[in-house]
Amino acid sequence: MKAGQKDRVSALRLVLSELQKAAKEGDGDELAAQEEGEAELIAAYLPAELGDDELDSLVAEAVAESGAASPQDMGKVMGVLMPKVGGRADGRRVSAKVKERLAG
Repeated sequence: MKAGQKDRVSALRLVLSELQKAAKEGDGDELAAQEEGEAELIAAYLPAELGDDELDSLVAEAVAESGAASPQDMGKVMGVLMPKVGGRADGRRVSAKVKERLAG
């Protein structure tokens, strides 16, 4: 305030006011519990995550099927592999396994 930065003081007062209001309402714990329940409900409908052994097997099949021989052929392998994975593994995890397989 002493520096004369009215915009900054106003913004800080607004933030402080919202924090105090949220503390008084105390809805944070109830919302967290509700969201956790919703996440569990949704997870029941999602496909099971692929294990490392099963994913390694699918990667080996896709490499053989696509005829890939080097890291430059990664796109071919991913094109064959992702439909087989069917959302049961994260794309970054799949990509890392393919890179590992093609590198040697």
